[in-house]
Amino acid sequence: MRTTWDIFCKVVDNYGDIGIAWRLARGLVREHGLAVRLWVDDLHAFHRIWPPIDPDAEEQTCEGVKVCAWRAPFAAAEPAQVVIDAFGCTLPDAYLAAMSVQSPPPVWMNLEYLSAEPWVAEHHGLPSPHPRLPLVRHFFFPGYTPDTGGLLAEAGLAERRDAFLHSGITAFWRHLGLEAPQAGELRVSLFAYENPALPDLLDAWAADTRPITCLVPEGRVIPQLAAWLSVSGLRAGELHRRGSLRLHILPFMDQDTYDHLLWACGLNFVRGEDSCVRAQWAARPLVWQAYPQADEAHWDKTNALLQHYTEGLEREAARAVSGMWRHWNGMPEVDDMSVCWKAWRAQLMAIKRHAVAWCERLERAGRLTDKLVDFVENKLK
Repeated sequence: MRTTWDIFCKVVDNYGDIGIAWRLARGLVREHGLAVRLWVDDLHAFHRIWPPIDPDAEEQTCEGVKVCAWRAPFAAAEPAQVVIDAFGCTLPDAYLAAMSVQSPPPVWMNLEYLSAEPWVAEHHGLPSPHPRLPLVRHFFFPGYTPDTGGLLAEAGLAERRDAFLHSGITAFWRHLGLEAPQAGELRVSLFAYENPALPDLLDAWAADTRPITCLVPEGRVIPQLAAWLSVSGLRAGELHRRGSLRLHILPFMDQDTYDHLLWACGLNFVRGEDSCVRAQWAARPLVWQAYPQADEAHWDKTNALLQHYTEGLEREAARAVSGMWRHWNGMPEVDDMSVCWKAWRAQLMAIKRHAVAWCERLERAGRLTDKLVDFVENKLK
């Protein structure tokens, strides 16, 4: 009999939470043959990253996952054997009460946000008894080392990426209305939160001696781009030129198409968690923007990942990567953006080699789906 799993997800950060929850649910079904229900409070956001989802359906099955609308009040439902509340979303009281009378109680986990900070390994897997009910929740931390919960990646991802680069990339550029990159051209994807550093970065690209094509899926950064261009607004399909820079506005992309964009570009600006992990698996240079937090707490997360990411990177290349990441995340810097960009450009070949090597190193941490299943099997024995 297949183990049953319930995953609860509240969409709170522009598709990142549901993106991770959906990848996880699909992976558990495809690779481990589990029976998975995914409870989502915003099916319209889910539909944007995965168009087959019907945003108005109370229940539907997609990719083998039973997708349920999470409504208030919560309708009675028998809890699964394994329960995951993604990123600390609060489970419905009625569902918790039903969990408390099951024998044995479900294996309950809080899937935490990814961090490279050293304390993650110390807290991974720790139990937390419920203050009132006979239930225990375990903290499950994804991470970059073998003593954490590993990283989210589906089986065969590298093979799919390599096949795309071998035989699908020309058709992809054509689908976007672009020719193949010309000699010396750098193609950059830009997926970002609002960022005070963006105008200076655009100025640096416009002043570059070589052509740069920036591809921007519709999102939160569009108003800033419009202000820099001195236009009233931007829509998908528009192309703007300034100096060496060409800006292409792209439609909002589903998960698979966004993966193709990351694989195709020579540099990817990414944000938050889901796009950051996918950019790392893309084996391409990247610049990460951590989710901005009060008191600059996101700087610790940025520096922790930088420390991991730049291990083994040549000294000048490591300085160039750190300069770009730190400036992009608003940390105090001596150099301005134009200097940071020129330093990064000068080290591009070394950074490209490192991105491939880093992707191979990520395998050492293990895959999140496999580690979750192993953890649960040990608890169910």
